[in-house]
Amino acid sequence: MADYSGLKWGAVSITGNFRENNEDRCHVDTLARFFLVADGMGGQCAGEKASELAIELISQRLSQSIDFEKDDQERVGDALDRAVAHANSEIMALGELDPEYHNMGTTITFLLNAANQLYVGGVGDSRTYLLRDGEMQQLTKDHSLTQALVEAGTITKDEAANHRYRNVLWRYLGTKEGGAKVDLKIIKPRVGDRYMLCSDGVSDGASESEIASLLGSEADPQQAAEAIVRIAEEGGSRDNITCIVVHIV
Repeated sequence: MADYSGLKWGAVSITGNFRENNEDRCHVDTLARFFLVADGMGGQCAGEKASELAIELISQRLSQSIDFEKDDQERVGDALDRAVAHANSEIMALGELDPEYHNMGTTITFLLNAANQLYVGGVGDSRTYLLRDGEMQQLTKDHSLTQALVEAGTITKDEAANHRYRNVLWRYLGTKEGGAKVDLKIIKPRVGDRYMLCSDGVSDGASESEIASLLGSEADPQQAAEAIVRIAEEGGSRDNITCIVVHIV
């Protein structure tokens, strides 16, 4: 567990039982200004490269372009859009230049802390959740075919959980759609709030109720992250499993 300026956090990323390598990446800024989770995809080591690039490039751009003490919502939102678009274009460019990285891509989800506001968003199906007053809320929207079907009324949310297209994405970093404006939620932090950022390895192996129970019961965010990853693994997740837990204190 680590803490800084009203936040405490913990992070875990494992390969899991079914993959040979870990294509997930997570990052916690040393000053707790932002938290990132990326889930790469592609053959050989391409997924790893895509998630590493996303974390590296977005971190650099956010650090350079935001005044975390003063910038207003418009400036922060614009900086987030430009950081994600930059990472998207670089991932696409490398995929076109180097056959080893052809068609690579990655998701990204983030929690950013600036001027006493929290900014949450993402591209793909890595998620950020908030547990507040015992209620669990998914703050990000999956850019998957199943979510599109749910929104169209073709299938129910329960049917989406096991749908054959649940892991098929229509938008992620590494595609032309990946650089579009980010769906952003802006939240006033409240003491007691607990956030979780995760790859789909968590959500595929653990239910929202299980995650909410652990988020609510574990006082140490590192222990919470470890417990959530453990139940996802035991729950049959067939992917890499990555989780960051952030407490507002």
